[in-house]
Amino acid sequence: MKKNELMQYSCPLGKAMAALGSKWKPIIVLVIKDRKLRFGELAVRINVISRKVLTDQLREMETDGLVIREEFKELPPRVEYSLTEKGLALLPILYLLEEWEAKYQVKGLQSEHCSILSKEKGKSVNV
Repeated sequence: MKKNELMQYSCPLGKAMAALGSKWKPIIVLVIKDRKLRFGELAVRINVISRKVLTDQLREMETDGLVIREEFKELPPRVEYSLTEKGLALLPILYLLEEWEAKYQVKGLQSEHCSILSKEKGKSVNV
């Protein structure tokens, strides 16, 4: 089911899944956390996402009210992203998902490169 189809329903879960429906949006939320990050910093921290996909995801997240895009009129141009109140409210939910997966994870399938949900600030994301 596509995002537009999900948005037609008044079901809160359908709307939530439409807003977070890609694999990248939860990762972006977890990387930004409670700070402001420039586009280049996001691209470096999530080193497995293309710049085009990152741009598209950030635009959708801005439309959905999850991120704030702050543009500075300087040379070279600078843009910073931060989470809205709605975006910040997702952090505890995503941490609970991490705990759920850790609890029921099949032994031997844990990736040594998966540090997506690391609560430590400044970590890059490797998937």
